[in-house]
Amino acid sequence: MHLLLVEDDRTTSDYLRQGLADAGYAVDAAFDGDSALAWASTTDFDLMVLDIMLPGRDGFSVCRALRDRHDHTPILMLTARDAVDDRIRGLDAGADDYLVKPFSIKELEARIRALLRRTSNQGAQTTLRVGDLSLNENTRTVRRGEVEIALTAKELAVLESLMRERGQVLSRDQIANHVWGFDAPTESNIIDVYIRNLRRKIDDGSEAKLIQTVKGLGYRIRDKP
Repeated sequence: MHLLLVEDDRTTSDYLRQGLADAGYAVDAAFDGDSALAWASTTDFDLMVLDIMLPGRDGFSVCRALRDRHDHTPILMLTARDAVDDRIRGLDAGADDYLVKPFSIKELEARIRALLRRTSNQGAQTTLRVGDLSLNENTRTVRRGEVEIALTAKELAVLESLMRERGQVLSRDQIANHVWGFDAPTESNIIDVYIRNLRRKIDDGSEAKLIQTVKGLGYRIRDKP
C-alpha cells in the first residue's frame, strides 16, 4: 500500500513516516498543500493522511481541490482541533475520516486499515491469489494452501507488489518503489535478499515454485513454470 503523508512539522512527519513504514506501507511525504496536490497529480496513492494546519493552502482546501478534480483517494484528516465544527467542515470538504491529535501510531494504523476496508468494495475483503497462495489485503495474512505463513512487513509488501501484477515481470526498481516509495534504498541486492527470504518461506517444500527470476529483467510470480 502506497500512502501520501501531508504534515508540515518535520519531526512529526518523520516519526509518522517511520512508524507507517515499519508497518509495511510505502510512504511519501509532502509538507504543504501545493506539494500535496502536485504529488497526487502524478502518483496513484492508496490513501492520503492529510493535516489540516498547513502553510499556504490548508487541508480543507487540498481536500476540496482533490474532490473537484474527481480524485477519490481515501483521505484521513489530522487535526489538533477537537471542535465539532472543524470535523464537520473536514467531512464536508470530502475527507473520509479524521483523527484528532495527539494520537498513537497504533491508532493511526488502525484508522488507516479501517478506512481502506471501508473504501475498498464497501468493506468486502480483497484477497490476491496465485495458485494456492493467497494474500488477504485487509487482514495482511498469507497462506499457502491451508498453511499460514509468517512474513515481516517488508516481505509482505514485496510479495504484494508481485501478486498485484501477477504474471508480469517487475524490475528491482519497480518493486523497491512499491515497498519504500520514492525514497527506495539504493543497495543493489536488497530486493534479491527479500526475494530469497520469500522463496524460502513460500516455495521451499512445494512442488510448484511460484516466484520466478527473469534473467536480466527482474522477478514475477505465477502458477505456471
